[in-house]
Amino acid sequence: MNPSNLHVSLIETLSLIMVITSVAAVEIRRLKLSAIAYLCQALLMAGLLAAFGVMNPALYWWAGTALVTKAVLTPWFLFRFLRGRDDEELKPVIGLGPSVIVACLLMLGFFHLTHEQGTLLAPTETARLEVFRTNLAVASTVFALGLYAVLTRRDAFKTVVGVCLLENAVHLSLVSLAPELPETAVFGVATEVVVTVYLLLYVIGGVRQEFGTTDTFQLRELRR
Repeated sequence: MNPSNLHVSLIETLSLIMVITSVAAVEIRRLKLSAIAYLCQALLMAGLLAAFGVMNPALYWWAGTALVTKAVLTPWFLFRFLRGRDDEELKPVIGLGPSVIVACLLMLGFFHLTHEQGTLLAPTETARLEVFRTNLAVASTVFALGLYAVLTRRDAFKTVVGVCLLENAVHLSLVSLAPELPETAVFGVATEVVVTVYLLLYVIGGVRQEFGTTDTFQLRELRR
């Protein structure tokens, strides 16, 4: 492994912008704009994988696959699902103002904790390098924001977006912890959730036709 060949400033910039796109994807109330925010993050993720490719050429293949699955297929599924439906997100559990505050607190808290204690979470030589500590901090932050979306959004569409954020966080952690291993690219490609996203949206579309809503809280009541 030769980290000196990495474009450190480029990687850190792309990584940090992923946090911004995560907050946008979670907090924007217009679903199409939320999907666009995810699309931007998917492009950033593909760029990050390609940037790490100087350490492991197999990552170029993963970057190409991610470009297709994350930045083409998944957004296409999201936009197709939104075709012909109201673009406004169903009212979430937490209002916009408090939700933005919570998201910012999660962002700052998880970023600081992981960046400062990265070697405890991943006691490896790689994790001690600044670029990888930053990436791990970003990954934990994106994961926290994705989980926050899954747990607090009533609109099933936003739940799917949260799942997509969780996937990107896991993949960013993976490439940050073991960028030099050929198996990293194989595992990354194998864990793409594009099929899961398609199936989730297909089921949600069927539920919407049957019950006239994608409100996950209301559907829980109907189940009872």
